[in-house]
Amino acid sequence: MGKKCTVPFNGTKEQETELRKALAALKSREGALMEALQTAQGIYGYLPKEVQEIIAEELGVSLAEVYGVATFYSQFSLMPKGKYKIGVCLGTACYVKGSGDILAEVEKILGVSAGQVTPDGKFSIDATRCIGCCGLAPVMTVNDDVYGKLTADKVAAVLAKYAD
Repeated sequence: MGKKCTVPFNGTKEQETELRKALAALKSREGALMEALQTAQGIYGYLPKEVQEIIAEELGVSLAEVYGVATFYSQFSLMPKGKYKIGVCLGTACYVKGSGDILAEVEKILGVSAGQVTPDGKFSIDATRCIGCCGLAPVMTVNDDVYGKLTADKVAAVLAKYAD
């Protein structure tokens, strides 16, 4: 299933109960898989294999179908997100101004690749497309905070702000 998750699945019984209840209400609807995936991601924050298996079981579809839809649409994530969600813009303006170097530096400092989460669950990294801050290129976000006109040598200082 693509990249290996470095954080073990830690869903709760309450989350599973909530998901199964929601799926029971969707089960009779035709084409309920998208809504089921959206609901599950809302509950868990992402769609690990264990959650996909519950969806497949409850909706009576194959795990392959669930996985196929979950990986086709970019709104779904198979990897957990960290407490601090880092996005490095790789849109044209940012990329030509060095955002590839910024992404490489973030990955080096945190020891995980884009699309992954640190083993402690603190940081996740995503390579994003244009976020509409082209005048500040290159741009990196941490949750709702935007850092513009970055260079690779400034990345460590930005990440240090989130070391709690």
